[in-house]
Amino acid sequence: MTVEDSVLVEDSVLIDALGSEPRRPDAFRALLRRGPAALPAIRRGLVHAEPRVREQCCLLLDELLVPEASDELAARLDDPDARVRVAALHALSCLRCKPDADSCRPDRGRLLPRAVRLLHEDEDPQVRMRAAELLGLWVHEDADAVGALVRARDEDPSPAVRKKAGWYAPGGPIHRRTAPKGVYRR
Repeated sequence: MTVEDSVLVEDSVLIDALGSEPRRPDAFRALLRRGPAALPAIRRGLVHAEPRVREQCCLLLDELLVPEASDELAARLDDPDARVRVAALHALSCLRCKPDADSCRPDRGRLLPRAVRLLHEDEDPQVRMRAAELLGLWVHEDADAVGALVRARDEDPSPAVRKKAGWYAPGGPIHRRTAPKGVYRR
C-alpha cells in the first residue's frame, strides 16, 4: 500500500467516524488539522449515506471552503435532513469563519432564488433563519433579498424567524451595521 493509499483510507475512516457520536469530535479535529489535504474526503462526505456525516462535512467546509467546493455545498440545500440544510446555509453565509472570505463569497445569481424559496417554504424554522442570514449578504444590492426578508419579518409563523429576518431587513440592526458607508446617518 502506498502512502497516498493509506492517507485515503485514513481520511475515509475519519469521514465515517463523523457519524459516530463518541468518535465524531476527534475525527472532526483530525480532518480540520489536515486542512486542504482533507478536502477531497470532506467533499466526498457531502453525499455520505449518513445525514450526520453530511452535516459535519458541511461544518468542516465552513472553515475550509474553497471556491471549487461551493457547488457541492449548495447542493446540500436540497438535502432531506434539516440539520444538513442548516449547516450548508451557515457554511455558505458565514464569512467570518473563512480564511479568505472574498474568494468564497456565494454566487448570488445561483443561490438567491434558492435562499428565498427556503426562507418562505422550508418547514424547519432553523433552516428559515439560516436562509435569512444568506439573504442578508445581498440585502444592500438586491430587491428580491429585501422583499423576501421583509415578508419573512412580517409574516413567518415562527417568532424566531421573524426576529432574525428583521435584523437583516431594512431598519434592522444588522442591516444598519452592514450598510455601505454614508447610507445611514444617526
